[in-house]
Amino acid sequence: MNARPPIADVHASPAPVTQVHPGKGHAVPEDLLITGKPLFDAVSRQCSALTTKAYSTSFSLGIRMLQRDLREPIQAIYGFVRFADEIVDTFHEFDKVDLLDRFKRDTHLAIEERISLNPILNSFQWAFWAYGMDIAHVDKFLESMERDLDQTVYDRDGYDDYIVGSAEVVGLMCLSVFVKGDQAQYDSLLPHARSLGAAFQKINFLRDLQADWEGLGRTYFPGLDLADFDGESKRTIEAEIEADFAHAHEGILRLPHSSRLGVYMAYIYYMRLFRKIRKLPHHRVLEERIRIPNRQKAALLLGSYLRHQFNLL
Repeated sequence: MNARPPIADVHASPAPVTQVHPGKGHAVPEDLLITGKPLFDAVSRQCSALTTKAYSTSFSLGIRMLQRDLREPIQAIYGFVRFADEIVDTFHEFDKVDLLDRFKRDTHLAIEERISLNPILNSFQWAFWAYGMDIAHVDKFLESMERDLDQTVYDRDGYDDYIVGSAEVVGLMCLSVFVKGDQAQYDSLLPHARSLGAAFQKINFLRDLQADWEGLGRTYFPGLDLADFDGESKRTIEAEIEADFAHAHEGILRLPHSSRLGVYMAYIYYMRLFRKIRKLPHHRVLEERIRIPNRQKAALLLGSYLRHQFNLL
């Protein structure tokens, strides 16, 4: 497995953890819970939940397997990541450079001021402060989104760095939620969380190889010319993904019980997708987008739950 590039040359200190879960933390008079900032925060979190459900059925299924108090902050992270990704990948009829620049400025303002009139960013800043996330991870993610505006090919270093920013740091934001301020546990699980994020993203790249090239003129895999994509190229990519998955699985087994099933569900979904892609000849990957039908997703959910309940992970 390739050595992972650093997330930032200078690591910012994580934000202090201030547990501000809905209904927990500092006491709030009941009459304020239905008006003002508490109401706006609740509406913002509902917007993140709606965004998650609308954009990803598989991710929504995984979130439902998390302990209830973890669902809203993970949805907040997903909404933030999803909106940035939509700007660079789908809003072609608009000035994407301006939109992303505005989104970046609004993100920093939301975090600094602890409020935003953009409900998705307001929800994200709540999760950021409540779970002590690292601003370096936010900046690294936004940097990777900026590269999607005009970069269409990558060398090995650029590819590894893009994986860090587009996926690994997102996994670390989620890890901050899962460990609830336990720094020793966070540090122990950090490399495994990075591997899981990398595996997920590389499978996305492989699944979307045709769509990225035909729709966006982009290919992420380093040095890959799609005209020369063959079985050997595919096997090389798959071997790297398999190594990431093996390392990630070690960390999943050590996650807190409150998050283990949800993360394991996502792992199983992507593993099934990976195995489906791996069985296909290389030309099929260039001809269609490989999917897992919803009926199979439900079966994976049930199987993951049973394995978790009987400690068979």
